[in-house]
Amino acid sequence: MSNRNRPLAIIVVALVAGAAGFWFATRQPPAAPPEASTAAARTTPELRPQFTLNDVEGKARSSDEFAGKAVIVNFWATWCAPCRREIPLLNALHAEYGPRGLQVIGIAVDSRENVVAYQKELKLEYLSLQGELEAMDVGRKFGLDLYGLPVSVFTDTQGRILGVHVGELTREDAEGYLAKML
Repeated sequence: MSNRNRPLAIIVVALVAGAAGFWFATRQPPAAPPEASTAAARTTPELRPQFTLNDVEGKARSSDEFAGKAVIVNFWATWCAPCRREIPLLNALHAEYGPRGLQVIGIAVDSRENVVAYQKELKLEYLSLQGELEAMDVGRKFGLDLYGLPVSVFTDTQGRILGVHVGELTREDAEGYLAKML
């Protein structure tokens, strides 16, 4: 491929990937309220699984670091519009509930370069971990296929998984889970 056609090919690939992501995201079942049982809850393990991923500085971070904390694990990507829209809410939840023992962890299913560049645009105030296939593997440990993003998993201070929310998170959704987590 000539260098002149490369930008066009990149744009076409990005558009196809975005359309596929949108198609999969819109085919996910609607999110259930925190007290409802969903198919995701049936395949989700009872406890938050152990995992290790790198943060954006390249340092390995283990889920063991969050023992005794209520945790929101948010799977997202830089190319995902709903993911980008919910980051300010996750920042606010981290600031508001962090002193009460909440840890928000963003797991970017994306390249380190994309996440670092994105964080220059919009600061994530909570811990951001990253991996491409590795992040997908962590999703599978949670019982998730991650066909559509974002997906948020809510765990209490004992590491019990209380719920899985597929799609963009609202404050109302989050507070329903947080009432049970903290």
